[in-house]
Amino acid sequence: MKPPPSVLRITGLTKHYGGVKALTEACFSLAAGEHAAIVGDNGAGKSTFVRLITGTERPNAGRVEIDGREVNFHSPLDARQQGIETVFQTLAIAEDLDVASNIFLGRELTYFNLGPLSPLNHKAMKSQAAQMLEATGVKIPDMSEKLRGMSGGQRQCVAIARAAGFARKLIILDEPTAALGVQETAKVEEIIKGLKRSGIPLIIISHNLRQVFDLVDRIWVFRQGRIIANRATGQTNPEQIVGLITGAIDPASLPQAEEQPC
Repeated sequence: MKPPPSVLRITGLTKHYGGVKALTEACFSLAAGEHAAIVGDNGAGKSTFVRLITGTERPNAGRVEIDGREVNFHSPLDARQQGIETVFQTLAIAEDLDVASNIFLGRELTYFNLGPLSPLNHKAMKSQAAQMLEATGVKIPDMSEKLRGMSGGQRQCVAIARAAGFARKLIILDEPTAALGVQETAKVEEIIKGLKRSGIPLIIISHNLRQVFDLVDRIWVFRQGRIIANRATGQTNPEQIVGLITGAIDPASLPQAEEQPC
């Protein structure tokens, strides 16, 4: 059976900071509708990888393809224009603005264009924001409430709903539940499962292996600046993934994964 086409395909992605090799010849692929996890110790190259594929930084070498077409991102705005939305741990929210204003932050709707003097169409933004929240299963009782007064889970849900509302190709979530309690974590995970049912491709960076095995189709293991293995979730287990992360298991001793991007 022919595998589904890759939404994202990366070959030989490399980033060095002087003599420090943060990422070396990383190869990665993500199929249409697939959810994948990136795992590894601190300093393994995960954050560098995300910064490179979202245009936050430029690689020293390598190729990034979206739907089979090479792209070169010079800024996060370039990635957003290609339909890639990222929710970093900092969330990039404005605490003194309400839900709709945060969802449309940097994408404000106006009645007509007068540059910085353009009158904002608050009614349209509130209506479309409500639709985005409903589509992702996010429930915010008062849309006019400022995010400063919301819980960490509610803020995370707003950020994910914003990403889902604008993403045409891919959503990337960086440790989406790291600072959340049990109930809030469960809510965010339900939203991620809803994105899966909707067919939206997603990459999640997480240290929580229970979460990883519950949510994704494939796990990509980073170690010492390299992607050393990728395993289908149904064909591995937490002990094997921990062994790959720590170096206790040699990836060469495992059967070849179905997809080898390089």
